[in-house]
Amino acid sequence: MHPLIGFLIAVGLFAIGLYGVLTRRNAVLQLAAAELMLGGVHLMLVTADVVHNAYTGQSFALFIVVIAAAEVGVGLALILHLWRLRATIDTDDLPAEDDDARSGR
Repeated sequence: MHPLIGFLIAVGLFAIGLYGVLTRRNAVLQLAAAELMLGGVHLMLVTADVVHNAYTGQSFALFIVVIAAAEVGVGLALILHLWRLRATIDTDDLPAEDDDARSGR
């Protein structure tokens, strides 16, 4: 397989994930789109690893898998807490931070 195919698929996955994060209002779908972006990064690291005949990209990819698992756990916990507080997971309904909260009063 030519490495260009892996790079193009990785860029496509990352672009689809970025589009999903920027356009979706549902927090669960935003989390899934962020996982698509991580999948693109994994593929990019492994493809670059094949091109350079090194094992550093695969090591970083394994590290990112561990971080992604923790991200999903924390993200789903935040979404569940948001659902319990507001009975919606629509991120457009979240209130904007006001000046009093920012200054600590």
